[in-house]
Order: sequence, then C-alpha cells, then structure tokens
Amino acid sequence: MIALTGSDHAAFVAWLETPFATICMLLLLIALFHHTALGLQVIIEDYVHSGAKFAAIIATRLGCFALAVAGIVATLRIAFAG
Repeated sequence: MIALTGSDHAAFVAWLETPFATICMLLLLIALFHHTALGLQVIIEDYVHSGAKFAAIIATRLGCFALAVAGIVATLRIAFAG
C-alpha cells in the first residue's frame, strides 16, 4: 500500500483486485479492528467506574465488529467486481 501513495483510485482498485492484495487487506482489517477492540476495552476498564462499563465494552465490540464487516464487504466487492 505504501508503494501506491500518490496514485489514483483506479491504480488502487487494480492493485486490490489481485488475490494476494485482497487476502492481505482482509487480514489487515481483521487484525486492525481486533486490536482496536482490545485497546478500547482496556481504556474502558481503566477509566469507567460505573455500571455502564459492561454496556460500553459491548457497544465498543459491536462497533468494531460492524466496521470490520463493512471493510471486509467493501474489499470483497472491489475484489470480485472486476
């Protein structure tokens, strides 16, 4: 992805349509949002001291899951559109 810095949208889509790039992007999205959910959970556990702690953790997990699914669906739509 760093090599594509400064290139246009068409070049990025052409790159993402390759199987290797698609798999790498999917793995990146999964790792990114898993790491984000874990980090936000630690922050919530450290700084929220009320009954809303459990609800905040669940909301954070669901939000990260929803964003991950959206990214995965978008990646797969690009990969299989061409």
